[in-house]
Amino acid sequence: MVPRRLLRGGSYCGSCVHTGVWTRTGTLGSLWRSAVTALDSFAWPEVPADAVLVVPVGSVEQHGPHLPLDTDTRVATAVARAIPETVLAPALSYGASGEHEGFPGTVSLGAQALQQVLVELGRSAFRWAGRLVFVNGHGGNAPTVVHAVQLLRYEGRDVAWWPCAVPRTPAHQPDAHAGRTETSLMLHLDPAAVRLDLAAAGDPRPMAALMPVLRRGGVRAVSPNGVLGDPAGSSAEEGQQLMAELTARAAAAVAAWAPDASGMLA
Repeated sequence: MVPRRLLRGGSYCGSCVHTGVWTRTGTLGSLWRSAVTALDSFAWPEVPADAVLVVPVGSVEQHGPHLPLDTDTRVATAVARAIPETVLAPALSYGASGEHEGFPGTVSLGAQALQQVLVELGRSAFRWAGRLVFVNGHGGNAPTVVHAVQLLRYEGRDVAWWPCAVPRTPAHQPDAHAGRTETSLMLHLDPAAVRLDLAAAGDPRPMAALMPVLRRGGVRAVSPNGVLGDPAGSSAEEGQQLMAELTARAAAAVAAWAPDASGMLA
């Protein structure tokens, strides 16, 4: 990937296996929702009518020598799980990650295949869902997500997308890939998955300076260890703060539901 992301956990209520808090009020399917719930834990009569379906879109790609290959998917799923009054779909774990294919472990669908998957997923989901939002955790997916969302909207479906991007502020200057930003997020989400003893700086230049070389040779051409940035200074505390801010923005964007020309929620 090349942008940024986030997360939050779910909870269980009594014998309910849904992610979130639900209370049965009697008959099957008569459920009251107060938080996000997991689509794959429902039986079909329990699926709420006109649900807002949230689909995390991630990747399987290198994240330096110290972060797991599914970092983007974890972050996107965490953000999606934090959006209240929605139904959380299983994540799409494979994305368009060709720029990372110089590193073992990366598996990329490519833009064309990913777009077709997103479009067909949307067409199918809208047989019962009221709205659909893709929560994108990998920057390389973004152009494909935009094209898929625009097509679905042209076809009359109420679909949008939201990027897991940490904004630049005086307190935090986000780096591009597997640097301080993502390392802090993962230290908050799953510290056992972070190999801090292997963390090392990569190419710290801004994306604008890197893009010409990245387009020609991928990430490996500019960073032998796969890092674009520097993990130094990362912490679970910083990750918690970044995620709190990002999840609040995501929830507010879905609640406001004002897609721009690209279908992105502001």
